[in-house]
Amino acid sequence: MEFQELLTEFKDQLDELENGNGDILFKAESGIAQVEKYLKKLQLQISKNSFPSQKDEIYFFKHIKPQFFSKLIYYGRLFHIESKRPRGSNAAQIKYLKTQIKKLQIFFNDNLEFYNYYRRGAISLDEQYFVRGKRDLRLPLESFHFLIDVRFSTCQDGTVAIIMAYDMLIVYLQGEIDILTINMDELNTKPMERPSKLFWTGSKTDLIELIYALHASNTINSGTVDIKELASHFEHFYNVDLGNYYHTFIEIRSRKTGRTKFLDKLIEMLKQRMEALDE
Repeated sequence: MEFQELLTEFKDQLDELENGNGDILFKAESGIAQVEKYLKKLQLQISKNSFPSQKDEIYFFKHIKPQFFSKLIYYGRLFHIESKRPRGSNAAQIKYLKTQIKKLQIFFNDNLEFYNYYRRGAISLDEQYFVRGKRDLRLPLESFHFLIDVRFSTCQDGTVAIIMAYDMLIVYLQGEIDILTINMDELNTKPMERPSKLFWTGSKTDLIELIYALHASNTINSGTVDIKELASHFEHFYNVDLGNYYHTFIEIRSRKTGRTKFLDKLIEMLKQRMEALDE
């Protein structure tokens, strides 16, 4: 069976997502939806066809499926980590991110035997690990996501996916730590900016609605600014802590009526001002 075309299409879709607009939480949420769609396509192909040989079956579950499944684990963990990331100082964020890296590395230590087997490219136990019908209840919980269909799971393909996902996460988290460290060093060498004398006196939800509208309009830096940078700008210049603005935006999206309540109010008030001046 040939899966390369589907894999290429899958990677192209995720590259487009990663290189597009939107903050990291939006990308993680969208990534999860994309990966689940392609995993279902992959699962359908497997259910309709049989492998020409056991060698092909092993190759699929050792090298093909983990490339899809690892992204599901990656985006899920990324969303969890970033949604709980502190909004405090760079030092506080660095401490949090380093703690997350340590948590991921615990998995490698807890699964050291298989981790070493996979890392050194061993093949002696592949028939046990990557042929369907053989189970190991000691597997990490993430491996059971697609275990409902025994035709689409083996003993260790999920563990390979976790290793790949955690490798990607550690690279991402270390990159964020490096950026925060550089920014912190720059702050220490530059004079502190004068605090703003302006204060946001409306509700935080209203300001978050406004920020997301500006971000969606692509009118700041031609749409290249991410939502985190935009929110930090407003927090600084209007002396306000927006908290977990992403979850607030989810609540705004969930409104039954008046999803753009604050923006609608702004339009109405501006019209009233103009009408008053026309009189």
